[in-house]
Amino acid sequence: MVAIQVPRPPKSAFNPNRPVSALLKAQVEYLHEAERRLPLRYRSETYINAIKTEGEASEYIREVTEAIHNAHAEAAAARVRVVPKRRAVIEIAAVADERAERKRASTAKKRRPRKTTGESGRKK
Repeated sequence: MVAIQVPRPPKSAFNPNRPVSALLKAQVEYLHEAERRLPLRYRSETYINAIKTEGEASEYIREVTEAIHNAHAEAAAARVRVVPKRRAVIEIAAVADERAERKRASTAKKRRPRKTTGESGRKK
């Protein structure tokens, strides 16, 4: 993919004392609607109708954007489930093998070997 070179904007592109444009005002209103959906602890106390300059708008946009990121990070952390640590399967199998060996050994002690009688299997 070919990289497209974009020239840097001139220093005069951002003037913090310039009155807010309609595009910037629309962005502030959009972010205000997004801010209203945030929990109360993340909301700013800024009255958006009092924003008159680009500097004030940029400060409000920064505050709301940080609040959205913080709220999302907290919600993601709350959704993480703690999975209990399981024992290894090998340990469980080893315990089962030990129990089976003990059981075989105890039953082998109880059994008595049979006496063999001759080739025909009949007693004389």
